[in-house]
Amino acid sequence: MRRYSAALILVVLISSVVPCIAGSGSKAKTPNMVVQTDWLAAHLNDPSVVILHVGRDRTSYDAGHIPSARLLLLSDIVVTRNGIPNEMPPADKVKAAFEALGVSNDKRVVLYGDMMGLLASRAYFTLDYLGVGAKAALLDGGLEKWKAESRPVSREAAKFAPARLTIKARPELIADTAQVQKALSAKATRLIDARPPEEFAGTKAGDGVPRPGHIPGAKNVFWVENLQSQQNPVLKPAAEMKASYERAGLKQGDRPIVYCRTGVQAAHDYFTLKMLGYAPVLYDESFLVWSNTFGTPVETGWK
Repeated sequence: MRRYSAALILVVLISSVVPCIAGSGSKAKTPNMVVQTDWLAAHLNDPSVVILHVGRDRTSYDAGHIPSARLLLLSDIVVTRNGIPNEMPPADKVKAAFEALGVSNDKRVVLYGDMMGLLASRAYFTLDYLGVGAKAALLDGGLEKWKAESRPVSREAAKFAPARLTIKARPELIADTAQVQKALSAKATRLIDARPPEEFAGTKAGDGVPRPGHIPGAKNVFWVENLQSQQNPVLKPAAEMKASYERAGLKQGDRPIVYCRTGVQAAHDYFTLKMLGYAPVLYDESFLVWSNTFGTPVETGWK
């Protein structure tokens, strides 16, 4: 199986993003998972708030970040394991990464960053996996909205002290290939594929995918569909997002399994599903492993 960099993965993802239909904001079932720019502007100097800029590298952070934001690199919260990129590292490793940035159990963590909030959603999933997701939130609209409102940015690295974080890892939030194979036999299982439509249908193979298409029975809810547009990456109204998942066959109380190619795009669907009141599980190995595993079935088209 080919190795390739997380940076290449993200470049490929951004090239396939298309604008979405605009809509107005709306409250979701768990509004504490999202904060607005005006709230953050009023809490820039709040010692109980830690702002994390999640980046592929230092480029976007050094070009101008929200004042007092601390840089969390994607490489701090993912690992390449057995040639598979973007896997969850051991809990102690990611715990140490957050502690080094001053995250503790009494802090409110606000996340934003590269790729229209995509990397921030992966950071959210990581904190949820560590058992401290209740203290974290995404900045709605991210740095894009912040700048559009002419709010201040800084090019100076934030100063802070490390902290101690107590965690309780939740391995039940991650499914592996064997678990997904077993789940396919259960008629009640719902699979949500977060990739671009052409990859889901199999008309385009993602990097490292030998058998294009999707897991049988999966429905496609491309993560970008939950945003108003790539220029204005504010979440769509909750009712619109919920309707997308309902068209994919979800019902309240379902525990859907979300996947993509390597587990990053799926983290955004994980976030929105949880925000809407579902109880998602993330298939972290995702379609890269599925398509490279002998004997796993693959479907094409929109069935």
